[in-house]
Amino acid sequence: MENFVTDAINLKSYNLSESDKIIVMYSKEKGLIKGVAKGVKKTKSKLGARMDMLVANKLMLHKGRNLDTICQAEALNTFRKTRENMDKIFYSMYVSEIVSNFGVEDDPCSADIYNLLYKVLEKIAESSSKIEILIAVIKFQLKMMQVSGFGIELDRCLICGCLIGSESMYFSQKHGGIVCANCSSEQHVSSMMHYKLRDFLKSLLEVSLDEKSKYEDIANEKICMVSFDILKTYITSHSPKKFKSTAILQDVV
Repeated sequence: MENFVTDAINLKSYNLSESDKIIVMYSKEKGLIKGVAKGVKKTKSKLGARMDMLVANKLMLHKGRNLDTICQAEALNTFRKTRENMDKIFYSMYVSEIVSNFGVEDDPCSADIYNLLYKVLEKIAESSSKIEILIAVIKFQLKMMQVSGFGIELDRCLICGCLIGSESMYFSQKHGGIVCANCSSEQHVSSMMHYKLRDFLKSLLEVSLDEKSKYEDIANEKICMVSFDILKTYITSHSPKKFKSTAILQDVV
């Protein structure tokens, strides 16, 4: 048996015994991993708050036959400001659940997904308004789906392939992108999308989480919420696991 070191973000936990927990994490090198945090429920635990949800750690784990054991943890980021605001908490829970649902063990895209999750949690924590939180989450939704193989088409009709400009278009949750007016009736797609909303989503997809698109300064909360809901529905419908945080978000937003 051997030890290994990795950066990982805590996603959720389960009680294992009176003093131990199993921590589910997304790691930079190995994708989804689970580790036993021995004695973490005791007052004098050496792991302590570093095993709380939504904390990024540099970990040393001991490789076990069935479960790895967390030997050491050094906090890289606790995203402290998130814990002072309910919106930040719930949206952070939501993005972490996306990673939990779509992430896999030994994920070949683990570094990209880890960096995306770390950056969006950081952006949420440092946001000064609901709009800033939503824009960070929308960018994450778009990019996470792209990395996971469920990228959304925002330029051409997914049915006939025609380029769509400012004319009428529809959004297909089933196909994952826009459909032109001619094809929408044949495919029974009824969710109309204004070209300005499409342009807003496209601009957020094209910039990194650190960059600012030309639409961000003029975006209002209503546009952000509509965009978020479209992507949330799409992500939920393609998730291999059922979401729990979306029910909470429904009450919050």
